[in-house]
Amino acid sequence: MGRGGLHENGCFLFLILYLLLQGRGDTFTINCSGFDRYGVDPAAFQAVFDRKALRPVVNYSIPTHVNISFTMSAIVEVDAQLQLMTSFLWLNVIWYNPFIRWNPEECGGIRKISIAAENLWLPDIFTEEFMDVDQTATGLMAYINSEGLIKYDKPIKVVSICNLDIFHCPFDEQNCTVTFSSFIDTVENVVLGMEKKVQEISNTSKNLIRSKGEWVLLGIHQRRMKMTVGTNQYDQIIFYVDMRHRPRLYIINLLVPSGFLVAIDALSFYLPAESGNRAPFKMTLLLGYSVFLLMMNDLLPATGTPLISVYFAPCLSLMAVSLLETIFITYLLHLATTQPPPMPRWLHPLLLCCTSPRKCCPTAPQKGNKGLGPTPTHLPGVKEPVELVGKVSGPRKAELNGSPESTRAQQEEETQRQDLVDLWVKFSHMMDTLLFRLYLLFMATSIITVIVLWNT
Repeated sequence: MGRGGLHENGCFLFLILYLLLQGRGDTFTINCSGFDRYGVDPAAFQAVFDRKALRPVVNYSIPTHVNISFTMSAIVEVDAQLQLMTSFLWLNVIWYNPFIRWNPEECGGIRKISIAAENLWLPDIFTEEFMDVDQTATGLMAYINSEGLIKYDKPIKVVSICNLDIFHCPFDEQNCTVTFSSFIDTVENVVLGMEKKVQEISNTSKNLIRSKGEWVLLGIHQRRMKMTVGTNQYDQIIFYVDMRHRPRLYIINLLVPSGFLVAIDALSFYLPAESGNRAPFKMTLLLGYSVFLLMMNDLLPATGTPLISVYFAPCLSLMAVSLLETIFITYLLHLATTQPPPMPRWLHPLLLCCTSPRKCCPTAPQKGNKGLGPTPTHLPGVKEPVELVGKVSGPRKAELNGSPESTRAQQEEETQRQDLVDLWVKFSHMMDTLLFRLYLLFMATSIITVIVLWNT
């Protein structure tokens, strides 16, 4: 009797438990009657909304597969000083909820509905490189189809860390990473996957930002890995964003004005050095170039030494050396017209090689110009020796003509003086020519380098 009563009581409890479980399962069956006449009834999904704090799985030992993809709509800024990239992404997250299913034929042909995302369980997907406060808009919607597939899209502004190499700026190519992972759920709970092929993500993003900003998106690559923290493992998907600077802004605002100033400084060698106008002109150019660099400093990276700064350094150095050379030549020509100093012996063969390479030999110069060969073609910036000699010998000639007792020794002294002035004028011309050719070589090299870097 007692054993039979226990058996009956056990069967009764089992029946009650079965009915409770059956009712619990029916709680998540979407009753869509009347959807075609009165619209979607939120009460039909209330049981699902009540479970939003729990991961939607029938068997909790089975992980939820979350597929992600994104579209990069803009690269807003790349901060070389802080090593940060600011970009706008449209993140797509897709997962399956087994408790949301309905028969479209019984629901008036409804196959997809939108529900406020705050009423659903959302995977905790975050960007590991994120360095700012999440400013995602609230009140976003999620789309659910009749099979329980949920698609959640949200726009996000990502401020992520980049390892930037700015030496080749503005012809540089950078690679930044955007890593998506779960913050709380390990691989036992959430497994990440790709919703689209990475090539499709790359092509769509390149089409969107083709004509925006100062950066060109070259491509996006992807790699999956697992991050181990203690005894826990977290699924990760790493996206590598390859981008390149648009150099047009820097070329127009920096390189072209700098090239014009250097070219004008090179053309200033055609100003007569002894007239006193060349030195003030070069001084004004040097001052203007310094102000130009100070004004354009905001366009250059604040850290490191980019290639464009390497270009500005020789430009400024050439202009400073040119000014010093002009001051020296002006002083030398002034000294030659008053009291020309003797020319060092080592300078004779050097001057001979530069003015007449065919007759280059370490021999001492003869009287007049015989030892120096033919006079080279002069730049308009240096007057002919005869003009300077006329300035020197004018007062002396008047003195000699007024003195009938002039001797042969005085005439030889005057001839030697004229030859010495001629040598110093040739030396000044040689310095002007060498520096002018250095300017031409530097400008030609700079133009070729810019063209090669721009095309590659």
